[in-house]
Amino acid sequence: MLEINNLSSGYGDVQVLRGISLSVAEGEVVSIVGANGAGKSTLVRTIMGTLPATAGSVALNGQTITGKPAHEIARLGIAQVMEGRRLFNHMTVEDNLLIGGDVLRDKKRSRDNLDWVYYLFPKLKERRKQLARSFSGGEQQMLAIGRALMTGPKLLLLDEPSIGLAPIMVETVFEKLPEINARGITIFLVEQDVQRSLSLATRGYVLEHGEIVLSGSGQELLQNDGLRKAYLGI
Repeated sequence: MLEINNLSSGYGDVQVLRGISLSVAEGEVVSIVGANGAGKSTLVRTIMGTLPATAGSVALNGQTITGKPAHEIARLGIAQVMEGRRLFNHMTVEDNLLIGGDVLRDKKRSRDNLDWVYYLFPKLKERRKQLARSFSGGEQQMLAIGRALMTGPKLLLLDEPSIGLAPIMVETVFEKLPEINARGITIFLVEQDVQRSLSLATRGYVLEHGEIVLSGSGQELLQNDGLRKAYLGI
């Protein structure tokens, strides 16, 4: 589904990604793990078109999307849940969700997706008339994921979904990911919580200093001695 070939990008004169190559097959949960500053969020932004690539390419289902604006990429079936969530805090929960559904330009499909999001996160339905800014960090993360799902994505990019959340909210968010995947949505998960992320993953990649240094199935990586010492303290 997603094919990244020799991708490089950065900020001004600072190169962050250096020749990244990886693939994501339809139906997979693929995790990108690494320390702070490894380039994980930069990778998501480059895939989504909010940060231009300086070299290499990104293709979705065989179609090159490198250089396309983010709104066009979204219409091709990729949705991003950004680090920091970026909600419309002055708007209600339901209005935030409906804005996500506007991408579809199909009222029936948007309504069906809204019903599913409310099923997935009942608290959003209970509090749908509240302003987004009244939510806790964990509740805002649920709303951000719900808004992304409203677009009807084929591929969901999750950028650090656990950051800043209380442990119980991290558990709530992560337990929903298999259910989202079971609906036919491929998941590309960028996360510092190595244990949790790789436990969910079909496959994973380890990113260090803007380069892929290790890859394999989630379970293979969790059994790797170098990774266990570096990231799990075992």
